[in-house]
Amino acid sequence: MGLSGDLIVARVRGSLTEEEVAIAQQQVLLLLDQTQGSQVLYDVLEMEPPSINLTLAQREHSDQLYRKGVRIAILVPDTRTAFLARLAFGQGDYRVIYNDLAEAIAWLTHGEAK
Repeated sequence: MGLSGDLIVARVRGSLTEEEVAIAQQQVLLLLDQTQGSQVLYDVLEMEPPSINLTLAQREHSDQLYRKGVRIAILVPDTRTAFLARLAFGQGDYRVIYNDLAEAIAWLTHGEAK
């Protein structure tokens, strides 16, 4: 978890539990509050595909972010993870992007992809 300029970057590696997802979400929310940020990049290129229960747990957390007006890019390695990300992030200002960090940053910061 960290900052890159005004962008909050959450890199996820390996597998996570629901408790770890909740902790990570609290860290993202804390950084948003501390920085007045409105953009989050979830880099899940090295994450194990989550269970459906974990995916649905993230959806509840995603709603918290949307209520704050946050724009989210999710950087994914494959179609399976992309599908799960779409389930996890539901209806909101987000975009799933395959393997292209520059495109994710461009979309977050300028509202467009290359």
